[in-house]
Amino acid sequence: MGFLLRLSGLIDRATTLVGRAVVWLLFAAALISAGNAIARKTLAIGSNAMLEIQWYLFAAAFMLGAAATFLNNGHVRIDVLAGRFPTRVRMLIDIVGIVVFLLPLCWFMIDFSLPIVLRAFTSGEVSSNAGGLIRWPVYALLPAGFGLLALQSVSELIKRVACLRGVIPDPLAAGRHEAAAKVAPIPQNLNDGGDR
Repeated sequence: MGFLLRLSGLIDRATTLVGRAVVWLLFAAALISAGNAIARKTLAIGSNAMLEIQWYLFAAAFMLGAAATFLNNGHVRIDVLAGRFPTRVRMLIDIVGIVVFLLPLCWFMIDFSLPIVLRAFTSGEVSSNAGGLIRWPVYALLPAGFGLLALQSVSELIKRVACLRGVIPDPLAAGRHEAAAKVAPIPQNLNDGGDR
């Protein structure tokens, strides 16, 4: 389990780095948007490429930020119900959700979108707007985003299993996953009737 927790920690660090980079993508999109609006209103000039790069940056932030959102427990949950369950039940629900729904969805989306990216790359597909941008980089965000989300799903799966085995505390308890990085001693009696 120690190797898997170290792997989970590496994935978490990589996801955190990507999440921090996404903030800068949003900042760049805001600057470009403001600059484009000012140029259109004051100088009566504009560019479709500038409009499209805003869309590309927003798409990048959305797709690449999904894994960091998962890491920080920011995705929508049904906490009204799940918050009432014992830790062990919540971990089992998360494990089933990751294995049965999330990982297959990630696989499907990567498998579905990769041919589209390759076709756009080889054909040199360009936006139909005058002065528009090439399309394959924005298409590539789909498999890249779901690939990162799949990696983070593996990390979350490792943490849920480790929690069930009593190796780490509840990774969702603090709202972030820092507790999962520290390996806790295994309790002597896992069936003590506690909230595990």
